[in-house]
Amino acid sequence: MTTATKNIINKLKTLPENMVNEVEDFIDFLKAKHSKSFYQEKTDNNNVVEEPKSLYGAAKGLFIIPKGFNDPIEDLKEYM
Repeated sequence: MTTATKNIINKLKTLPENMVNEVEDFIDFLKAKHSKSFYQEKTDNNNVVEEPKSLYGAAKGLFIIPKGFNDPIEDLKEYM
């Protein structure tokens, strides 16, 4: 284990739980941001949590835009 890793672990031990959760979210963000260049070694450790999958398109079909959405609003005609 590197000195930097040991320092990070020691600092994590002093943080309150909500801040530890933020750090975990930030680590996931960094991994996703650099996923193309991120090299993950295969380990026998079963405690490794997999990287979350992208949520792009997850809300497809949940919202319907009405046909007249872009039509002018009657109450604002005097301002146009």
